[in-house]
Amino acid sequence: MTRLNQDFFDRDTVTVARELVGKYLVRLREGETLACRITETEAYRGPVDKACHAYPNRRTRRTEPLFAAPGHVYVYLIYGLHHCLNLVTEPEGTPCAVLIRGAVPRLGTDRICQLRFGKTYSALSAAQRRNLLNGPGKLCKGLDITRKENGSDLTAGGSLYVTDSLAELHLPEEVQPEQIHVGKRIGIDYAEEAADFPWRFWCETD
Repeated sequence: MTRLNQDFFDRDTVTVARELVGKYLVRLREGETLACRITETEAYRGPVDKACHAYPNRRTRRTEPLFAAPGHVYVYLIYGLHHCLNLVTEPEGTPCAVLIRGAVPRLGTDRICQLRFGKTYSALSAAQRRNLLNGPGKLCKGLDITRKENGSDLTAGGSLYVTDSLAELHLPEEVQPEQIHVGKRIGIDYAEEAADFPWRFWCETD
């Protein structure tokens, strides 16, 4: 499949965050392909954003991947338990990224469910189906994304990438979401004025 290249990520972070909604996140894992459609994102911009780990351009061992070339991956742990996937944006040396907050499965659904809940989709409760990948930690668990992927390059042939279409896997084309909602980001009340930035984007899920 055609990966989104570095040029896609080498743009304004807020623009990239909006345009990632409706794209496909693909995970190659142990000889199988898992794929989901991105439904929710948040933008983070280190130079001006008090909610970003690299504010104000703070370069540490933890935040180093945020300073990499656009299209790299930044994975961190929250509460020491849940991984969160971020896709680096803007020119190299500018610590910006998009957090992937939610998605819906499109390929390898039973495997995704096994990774999340230890059972296939048909065995899930209605609540488990609704909450399969609707959060950054849930998404990473369902796609088996961990700190092992931290610092990897989405555009360079690795096991994780983003694409416009799953047609090469003989899956039907999907239209882009009719409406993308915009609002404040979640869980960053500590970030003072940055807590009100309208940098969260999402669409309705099926």
